[in-house]
Amino acid sequence: MITRAKVQLHTLLLLIIVVHFSQPVCVDVPSETEAVVGQPMKLTCISCMKREEVSARTRVDWYYLPKQDQNNIIQDPIPIFVYKNGRPEETEGPWLGRLVWNGSQDLQDVSIRILNVTYNDSGTYECQVFRKFEFDYFTPSVTKTKVIELKVKEKASEDPAALYSEIMMYVLLVFLTFWLLVEMVYCYRKISKSDEQVQDTATNYLAIPSEHKDNPAAPVTE
Repeated sequence: MITRAKVQLHTLLLLIIVVHFSQPVCVDVPSETEAVVGQPMKLTCISCMKREEVSARTRVDWYYLPKQDQNNIIQDPIPIFVYKNGRPEETEGPWLGRLVWNGSQDLQDVSIRILNVTYNDSGTYECQVFRKFEFDYFTPSVTKTKVIELKVKEKASEDPAALYSEIMMYVLLVFLTFWLLVEMVYCYRKISKSDEQVQDTATNYLAIPSEHKDNPAAPVTE
């Protein structure tokens, strides 16, 4: 009984540790669309790959899409950042020296970060991910594009959804902590009860007179 209770306790602790530290491999989340003047801003671009697609050559191109001019002429996208051959490269322009690579090592997160945001950074950004897969008999390629509309403000606006999510996160954390405490107390009480039963058995055995132990009752004969 003691061993079983200890196994249950260890299994519970291991499960909590695994749930706490486990994280999904890739989650496609949208980018934030509001930035604050003078603060850094991450332009999030996620391009998830399947397990069989991990071996691939990846190139990431970031563009800024200018607005139409007075004559309603659409201007060409402005390249602002490139990731190729395993290294990031900035391009000439207003963002030179203010863009840094913020992607992951497996290149499923290919985000960049704008340092010291200005009002001129407002506008439309495009993340273009080109992958060339390396399979045994053929090398297909695919291109994914994501567009981000960025607005720059003087002060950060309050987000009720973010506040609600943070509250729910703390409530969940308190609930899990309380649940863990209850389980630990329950297991501890079971272990203590088992120890008491073993001790009572030993005490009762020691209380038996020695002559009864050494001279068991003789069998009854006719």
